Parts: sequence; C-alpha cells; structure tokens
Amino acid sequence: MNIIKFWLIAIFAAVVMAGCGSSGGGGGGVVAGIDRLGASAGTVTGFGSIFVNGVEFETDGTTQFTIDDSPGVESDLSIGDVVIVVGSIDANGTTGSADTVFADEAVEGPVDSIDLVAGTLVVAGQLVITDASTSFDNSISPTALDGLAAGNFVEVSGFPDADNNIRATRIERKAVAGIPPGEEVEVHGFVANLAATTFRINGLTVDFSTATIDNFPGGAITAGDFVEAKGVSFGAGGELIATKVELEAANGGIDLADIDDLEIEGFITRFASATDFDVSGLPVTTNAQTVFEFEDDTPASAADLGLNVKVEVEGDVNASGVLVADKVEVKRAAIVRITADVDSVDAPNNTFVVLGVTVRVDSLTRIEDKSDVDDENFMLSELMATDYVEMRGTVDVNGSGDVLAERVEREDPDPETIIQGFVESVSQPMLSILGVTIETNGQTVFRDANDNVIGNPNDFFAAIDEGSVVKAKGMETSATVVLAEEVEIEGEN
Repeated sequence: MNIIKFWLIAIFAAVVMAGCGSSGGGGGGVVAGIDRLGASAGTVTGFGSIFVNGVEFETDGTTQFTIDDSPGVESDLSIGDVVIVVGSIDANGTTGSADTVFADEAVEGPVDSIDLVAGTLVVAGQLVITDASTSFDNSISPTALDGLAAGNFVEVSGFPDADNNIRATRIERKAVAGIPPGEEVEVHGFVANLAATTFRINGLTVDFSTATIDNFPGGAITAGDFVEAKGVSFGAGGELIATKVELEAANGGIDLADIDDLEIEGFITRFASATDFDVSGLPVTTNAQTVFEFEDDTPASAADLGLNVKVEVEGDVNASGVLVADKVEVKRAAIVRITADVDSVDAPNNTFVVLGVTVRVDSLTRIEDKSDVDDENFMLSELMATDYVEMRGTVDVNGSGDVLAERVEREDPDPETIIQGFVESVSQPMLSILGVTIETNGQTVFRDANDNVIGNPNDFFAAIDEGSVVKAKGMETSATVVLAEEVEIEGEN
C-alpha cells in the first residue's frame, strides 16, 4: 500500500497491531457476532464509558489504554481529545465495546506566539488553528485563547489539515513557563531542509545529532519522511535538541485492508474529486451508494466536499487500503455561540433553553463541566435551570431545536451574556439574532471583523444586514433581550 502521510494514520497503525492481538470482550469486530476488525477515530465527546463519533463504547473490558506511547487509564483522557478506538459496535450503531483506546497529542511544547484576531497560535514552530470546536482546559484562564501567553507549555490535540497545520480540538496548559518535569517537547511532521545533523518540521529546526534514530529503513532519515521528534531542551538558536526521532509514516506492518470497518473524523487533506480524496491522509472513495448528509441529518451532496472541509466518514477498507464510504457526514462551521444562564432543561427530549433559544444536543455533542464542581461524567440530565453555560453550534435546520449544539460547557456563574449568530433583522439601534433582540446605546462599543473600534454607530449598522455574523456581549435584561456593551462583526469561519 502507499505510505500513509499523517500522524493520525501513523498512530492508527499502532492501535491496529494492539487490536489484532486483543482478546477482550469486544472481539475485535465492528458488527456484533461477526469476527471483523473495526476502529473509530475521532474526538471524545463524553464519558461514563467513552463516546466517540456518536458511539458509546463500554470500557469495562478494555484491555489497553495507550496515552502518548505509554500505558494509561481512561481518566487520563479529556473531552476533545482525539482518540482511536478498536473494538466492536452493536447492531444499533450507537453502543459498543472498546478493546483498545489510543491517544496522542498533535503537538506538545512552548507557545511561541499568539494571534487573537486570527484565532491562531504557534507551538514549537507548528501553526495551531483554534475555532468553535476547540475545547480549552480549566488549566487556562479564561478558558479561551486569550487565557494563554507566549512561553506557556501546552499540549494540543487535534487534526492535521491540508496545509500541515493543526486544527485544535483541545488545548491544555502544562506549565506557565519552561518544560515541566516528566514532559517532553513532541512534534509530528514532514522532514524538510535535511542537513547532516538537522532538519525542519514546519517552523521548528530539529538537531538530531545526539538523538536515537528509530524505525528508519537503513537507519537514515530521508527528506519527506513523516516523523515524531522528541526532546527536553532547546539550543541557543531555538532548535529542538532531539532525544529521539521516529519514523511514523510506515503502516506498522499492518495493511489497512485488514481493517474491515472504519469510522474516521478529520479534515479533507487531499482532494482530487468526490471519488478520490484523503481524510487525515487516509485515501477515501465514494460511489453511487454513498449517503451524504450534514450533521443535522439534512441532505448534503458530493458538491459539498473540498479541501479542508471537516467530515466524518464511515465504511469498509478495501484490498487497496482505501476507505469505501457508506456515509459521509459534512461538518458545518459552528457559527452560533450563546453564553448565558439556562432557562429550562428537557433532558428526555435532549433540549434546553437559553435566552429563549431552544438548543438540541445529540450523540455528537461534547458536554463538559468546567465549573468548580468539575463533574467528569457530566451530562444533559444534570444540567439545571440557572446554570451558566457556553454553547457552540449550528442552526438546527431539520431538528427539534433552533440550534444544534456541537459543544456545551457548564461554567461558574457570570453576569456576562454573549450571543453570536446570523443577523435576522436590523433596525438601528437594534438588531435580532435567533429571535434575541440586541439593543445598543451610547455606551456600546462597535467593532469590525478585525477587532478595530468603529467610532460611528452608523458605520457599523451600514456594514451589516440580514445574514451577517455578529457577536454581542452585554447583559440579559429580559428573557430574549440583551443590552450590548459591545457588538462585533465576525467572519463566518
């Protein structure tokens, strides 16, 4: 088979090897009663078992947790971590049993720089992109990008995109400065600018003169190799002094044709056509039987696919190591954001109301407790009226709510109310988002999409219309009215 290019597939090979030798309760099959090897690769959305790609995997019989190449336990994982589960899925498609769970960060190291406007940071020379899908650990305060600073040592979980950048699903701060004891700088990427004792991975120079060189044919590093580099110190020029460099591009001796059933979440990293593309480096094809849909179950089509589109693909891997998709789910950008007190909860119907907006959760919604209660197994049934939450999601086109939540986080009480979404109507000095009236006055600060202050409110209202994306911060003055301290024009990404 062809060389697999991205770190997610490289670690997937290691899991497959572990899964092949497993004798756990899952049986290694994705269909109950059939001895077939199956795997699911995606973000953790919940615990009390482990939820990945809409499936609740029972972990009581799990034979192995491998966290960052070392033995671990379920409690080492967090909401938003990217994992691979090898095991069985029941016939209902929503429950299963995990034999092996594997997790590895995309990058771990010091923050070089932060761009709050672009929503990006550079970690050990690697560009990390944050968005509404990024969970920030409670070690970061506030739990957002502006809670980080240059020099912080962080661990980033996420997916590669077509530009070799990292789309972060979770960021955790390990130390305010310096490399903490027991931790290593860890970077995955392609070898470039190879010299006698150095090479580059994107913006990081790696000095491998004293490193252990592992898994390279002939023991030699080659330009273009996909590698993992680890180290515990930097040289005078900012280069990583590597203690180990390992080739990750090989398939670990396991042909992907041995994988009968696979679910994988990630970005389209190569796109030739709707029948020839890669997801996180894994080749995918579709056919006349492939079902295309959005995450809210509304119909999508092959025309919705393209480079750097986030998808979840389910299907069988054929003899050529290509995933033949039975279903492709296209992920919409999570434009909607609401941060406010909960009005009411209807757990049996998987909905709650905030600012008068009905929010629906499903099996793919990440639910996390970031309050001082810190309930690791927090779920919708424990959410209560007056709880303060942050919700990110999309307009619920074909469901029972106004919004379909991608993630819901309970936080400690705060008087600030935030709503972001598509403008429904404009009547200066007011506008409406999701049925919520946003009032502005002489104290309101107006900002453009680059975070620059707009001095004249007339210019702000002239720049928006129905369909514009606007974020408002302020105070909830009634069930569906917010008096804005600040309003800002947002991009749609």
